[in-house]
Amino acid sequence: MVTKWAFVVLIAGSLCACAGSGGKEYAESGRLDVARAALRGGAPQIALRAATARLTDDPMDAEAALIQGDALTALGRPEQAEWSYRAVLRRRPDMAGAHMGLGRCLLATDTAEAERQFLSAVGREPSNAAAWNDLGVARDLLRRHDDAQMAYRRALAVNPQMIGAQVNLALSLAMGGNASAAERMVRPFADDASANAKLRHDLAAVLAMGGQRGEAARILSADLSPQQVRQALSAYIEARDGASAPRIAVP
Repeated sequence: MVTKWAFVVLIAGSLCACAGSGGKEYAESGRLDVARAALRGGAPQIALRAATARLTDDPMDAEAALIQGDALTALGRPEQAEWSYRAVLRRRPDMAGAHMGLGRCLLATDTAEAERQFLSAVGREPSNAAAWNDLGVARDLLRRHDDAQMAYRRALAVNPQMIGAQVNLALSLAMGGNASAAERMVRPFADDASANAKLRHDLAAVLAMGGQRGEAARILSADLSPQQVRQALSAYIEARDGASAPRIAVP
């Protein structure tokens, strides 16, 4: 396994190699390669520096602005990320990734506009499973569960192994009143020996929304304090009854 320190060293070495071995055009391309590798490797700060350096040389580079937006999103800076994605779309309105990034930034503040951005993304890339999943998330937040489920199913038609879309579909079914189907869908993931706490809590959410509060509380108690269990159960019921936004997963 590459340690974080070693990854930084490798990135620094790549920057030096790009700058010294192929001229300006090669260096610019290499800088974006570094940024993409940093994002994949879980180092968004490095990605941000590389993308910003490229934009200093060429403020019109839409790919660099997209990477900048993705890095800012990973760093928890959605307002700045939104600016980057909008800059991309002014230059390249055809870039599905920018529509997705902007939509994710807007989910909490303007869900209807987020849905429109995700629709633009799937319109440009119909085989983009993540974009269909994001569209489902927006529609669940808008309390349009049937439409959300259609979007999750489209995501799964593209990528049947997409666990996030499968779990989101189950949660949407539970919020829409079909808790039994939701439980059948999510239980195999939650009961797996390698299941993490989130998957167990997703099952608890489905059970609570289906009226099985005792079983849901038992599952949650493995990870949460009694007060946290009560808060979680209340949140799940509120989500089912439409009093609050549902808890959903964006990949």
